[in-house]
Amino acid sequence: MIIACLHTADSNCAVFEAAARKLGLASDVLHHTVRPDLLEAAERAGGLTDEIARSTAAALGALAARADAVLLTCSTLGPSTAIVGQTPVPVLRIDAALAEGATAVGGKVVVLCAVETTVAPTTAVFSEAAKRRAVALEVRLVAGAWSSFKAGDRDGYLAAIAGACDVAYADGASIVALAQASMAGAADFVHRGPPPLTSPEAGLRAALERIAQRVSTVE
Repeated sequence: MIIACLHTADSNCAVFEAAARKLGLASDVLHHTVRPDLLEAAERAGGLTDEIARSTAAALGALAARADAVLLTCSTLGPSTAIVGQTPVPVLRIDAALAEGATAVGGKVVVLCAVETTVAPTTAVFSEAAKRRAVALEVRLVAGAWSSFKAGDRDGYLAAIAGACDVAYADGASIVALAQASMAGAADFVHRGPPPLTSPEAGLRAALERIAQRVSTVE
């Protein structure tokens, strides 16, 4: 079994490997491709453009030719999965799986984003899931967090996110969801509520479910 991951930050390879180990996956299941240029282009443009979406979709389509499932791990680029077209295997955006899991909890869902270009696509995918389940939703940007990440200050980055999680729980959140894969490590430092939901684990679970469905259909 091969799950191909398209990342925009090299550090997310380790994040997904940790999530895979937690789920009991073998060490050779995940295959990583890192394209920082795609996110950098989106940041320069102020968000996802048609051209960047097409480039992302082409990269996803190429990965689908040699995998059992493909995960797009960058929430800024998430809408690109809609234009990939026909592929032999499922191509999934991890934030869609996260949205399903978070809204299933019910109550008030607070979604945290670290980078501004993620806010619009994250709001769109979570709003769709929240509407289906009639739950309250709030999307928040963690001010200053992305600057810490880009400066290589991982501890400061995760501390800012964990602090924002605690604030969200103090404000009455039933569950907090961390919109970006790079935020996952902050879950270990949250004290005022349940561990926030993270996109790497949600995405991998969704991929495994889709792979199992395909196998059962073939059988």
